[in-house]
Amino acid sequence: MNIKTGDKVRVIAGKDKGKEGTVTKVILKTDRVIVEGVNKAKKHQKPTQAEPKGGIVEKEAALHVSNVKLLDASSQKNHRVNKNDEVKK
Repeated sequence: MNIKTGDKVRVIAGKDKGKEGTVTKVILKTDRVIVEGVNKAKKHQKPTQAEPKGGIVEKEAALHVSNVKLLDASSQKNHRVNKNDEVKK
């Protein structure tokens, strides 16, 4: 996988198409990434001793790697990355 934690990416497919963010977590087993501020999902949290209030919590859900595009950090232009890690513009 060519995308690593901390890379800046743009979503190219799905409901959040066009949004940009940084990768916070990479899940290698399922080829998924979690991007900060993108693909928010609501989770119903049951009250516990740690969180006595409970309620509905929003958190980022994972995206498949094929749905994000790596952004060039220096010039903020899109580029493709092939398996040999060569940059094509």
